[in-house]
Formats: sequence, C-alpha cells, structure tokens
Amino acid sequence: MPAYKFEALNAAGKTTTGLVEADNLKAARSQLRAQALVPLDVTQVASAGTETKGLNLSRKVFSSTSLAVWTRQLAGLVGAGLPLERALTALSDEAEDPRQRELVAHLRSEVNGGSPFARALGSMPREFDDVYRGVVAAGEQSGALGTVLERLADDLESRQQLKAKLIGATLYPAIVSLIAVVIVIFLVTYVVPQVASVFTNSKRALPALTVAMLAISAFVRNYGWFMLLALIGGGIGLKLMLRNEVFREQFDASMLTVPLIGKLARGYNAARFSGTLAMLAGAGVPILKALQAAAETLSNRAMRADAMDALVQVREGAPLASALAGKKRFPGIIAMFARLGEQTGQLPRMLERAATQTSTEVQRRALAMATILEPLLIVVMGAVVMLIVLAVLMPIIQLNTWVK
Repeated sequence: MPAYKFEALNAAGKTTTGLVEADNLKAARSQLRAQALVPLDVTQVASAGTETKGLNLSRKVFSSTSLAVWTRQLAGLVGAGLPLERALTALSDEAEDPRQRELVAHLRSEVNGGSPFARALGSMPREFDDVYRGVVAAGEQSGALGTVLERLADDLESRQQLKAKLIGATLYPAIVSLIAVVIVIFLVTYVVPQVASVFTNSKRALPALTVAMLAISAFVRNYGWFMLLALIGGGIGLKLMLRNEVFREQFDASMLTVPLIGKLARGYNAARFSGTLAMLAGAGVPILKALQAAAETLSNRAMRADAMDALVQVREGAPLASALAGKKRFPGIIAMFARLGEQTGQLPRMLERAATQTSTEVQRRALAMATILEPLLIVVMGAVVMLIVLAVLMPIIQLNTWVK
C-alpha cells in the first residue's frame, strides 16, 4: 500500500506533519479528515514498482553508526517473530529524523507491494551497499532473515569500533603536531625577528645559531605563503591523480611499504576483507560472489587487485587458501585460517576468527604507535623551542660578556 507524506491543520489550528498509508491520494485525504485534520498538502512517498517521489534524499540519511543501530533494531524485531512489514512500520513510527522516517516508509511500501526486501533496499544504493543487500538477499532466500540481520549488525558494529579506535589512536598525535607547527611558525616569524633585530646593527658577529634562525625566519616570512600554496596545490593535484586507477593502485601499494602506517593499513583492510567474507559465506552467499563483494569493500586498491586475482584463481578451481597464500600483501593468518576452514568445513567460522585476530592486532599496533608518538612529539617540540630560545638568548649573553 502506498505511503503519503502530509501536512495538515489539527483542531487547535496548528500545523502537523506525518505519514499515512492509503490506496490512493483521495483515500489518504479522507483518512486525515476522519482524524479531524484539515489536509494542506498530501504527497505520495513511494509506491511499489514506481520511482520514489517526495523523498528528500539529497544527502545520505544513515551514517555508519546510525545504520548499525537501525539494522540491530530491525534484526531484533524480525528475530522476535514480527513480520517484516510490521517491523518496518514500527521503525518508521519511532524514527525521530523525518528523512529516515520517509526512507523507511518507502521500504515498507515496496515490501507491501510484493517486492523482496533486498530489492527494496536496492532502490536506495547510496544507503545500502552491495554487501548489505547481498546479505539480506541470502537471508530472505534461506528463511533466516532475523539471524542474518543480527550477523550484519555485528559486522557493522565491529567495523565501527575498529575505525573509532584507529581514529582515537591517531587523533592526539595529530592535534599535538598541528599545535607544535603553529607555535613554531609564530616564534620563527614574529618573536625571533623582534628580539634579534636589536642585535643586527651590532658590529660584532652574531652566534651561528642566531644567524641560522634569522635566515630561517626571513625565508618563512618571505616565502611562507608560496609554500602554503604549493602544499595546497600539491594536495589538489594528488587528489586528481588518484582518480586514475593505475596511479591509485601504485600509490596504495607504496603506502603499504611505509613504516607503521603501512602495517596499520594492511591489517585494517585484511580484517575488513576477512570479516565481510565470513559474514557473506555464513549467510549462504556463493563463495565466488562473496569473494567479489568482500574484495570491493577494500579501500586499498593494491589489496583489492590481489583479492580480485585470487577470485580468478578460485573460479578456475584453486582452493581459497592457496589463492590467498600467494598474495603477500594479505597477512599469512588469513590464508592459514582459510585452509583450516576448508579442511574442517567451517570456513565462515575460521574466517571470522581470522578477522577478530587481525582486528585485535591492528588495535594493538595503533595503541603502541600512539604511546610512542605522544612523548616523542613532545620531546621534538621541546627541542625545537629550546633551539629558538637559545638563538634569542645567546646574543644577550654575548652582549653581557662584551659589557664586562
């Protein structure tokens, strides 16, 4: 049954908005009048098999976090035995965001019209990616939609936790570095010239450190803006070059060789790949389709190319473990657990263990990196400030010596 978004006046003369289901526009208006409402504007949200109308979806409705929460809520309702249509109705009624309410109402209308849930999700590809829709489709086909949605919610939440911990580990060093750069630039461009200019008219030679600091100060003041513009231009140029797939793959491959950062990127992508593959295989998705979907979730293009090459080998009859073992960019633990899973017939479970261990190792490395970088940045900042202070104080000490 189609859903309609309405704006109406209540008995108190105040404007109210909401959604109502009806067979047609006339029936929707009749329902509103039966509720003592005076309809001002009634617009169809969606109808089965037609284009979406009236949806304000110029930007994404679900963030990564809200999508995980919504999936968990839907899984709980469906797992409790509630029909999918009623579960979507409940989520639509409880949604606080009007845009989210409209989106869920559209999904409910599609399902009420006879469309499979996965096909209804396919009408919103920006909100629900191929992996999400593939898992839902497998759950519908197997008749275990509630269980599959629970597994999907677990995967979304674990992915969010890993990303949050990585961001948390790198946020403090990034803030300290930014503040340090600002302080040093201020000291070099303002404080040093003001103090050292007093001694520039002296006939005696200034200390070498002071001369070097004055030269650096003059260079930064004269060419600082050009350096800033060059950095901005370089960033824009790099962003444009990364649109080229060949260059992007080469760039991502080189990033994997960078100390510390490379290992974190390698582990993060490997954890995401094995976790997605475990979820899809566990939901009953064919291994070739699951492998392709898992490869497309990799943000590193070099590792994605390796995963797609492994897909070709599996399609030609090679075991998954052997195909992954030949890809050195993937941690060896992925191939090892894949081999155990193929030998025991528990591939999804073993891949899930590999994802858990890889994720734990990434978190450990990120925490260790943050623990080392925090005091190191403070020491480096202190050393730079000490050099600047010495460059200012040494002429003063020298002047006192001349006076004596």
